Amino acid sequence: MQSRDIQITFDCADPAALAEFWCEVLGYRVQPPPPGFDSWDQALESWHVPAEERNGRSAALPPDGVSGPRVFFQRVPEGKTAKNRLHLDVRAAPGAVGDERMDALDAEATRLAGIGARRVRRVDPDGGMETGFIVMQDPEGNEFCLD
Repeated sequence: MQSRDIQITFDCADPAALAEFWCEVLGYRVQPPPPGFDSWDQALESWHVPAEERNGRSAALPPDGVSGPRVFFQRVPEGKTAKNRLHLDVRAAPGAVGDERMDALDAEATRLAGIGARRVRRVDPDGGMETGFIVMQDPEGNEFCLD
């Protein structure tokens, strides 16, 4: 069987804001409007999408020349009510170990808190299998880990 591209989808209240947040976390960019349009507002206006429906979805793409999944954000009426069964691990300290690793993760946690994330807890290395990570939440409460 041939491998397939994937898209990661977030249900959320504010697709535009959450897309901007995750672009900052992942080094992605908001998906540009279709050819022939200078902005998404211009495209949506020409398609007669009512103003109140224009923040119904957004998407984030990896930077040019980099492979990775598209991340899609769609507005839903209900809020988050339980722990995620699936979460992203953001590789913020690849190859680092011990104090160097945890210092890098702490620095990234502080940076992300500055743009709306919330730090939930830190799990320190145990000298065995656990290398350490930090559990975070995005501005809408979706859990992810800095790994």
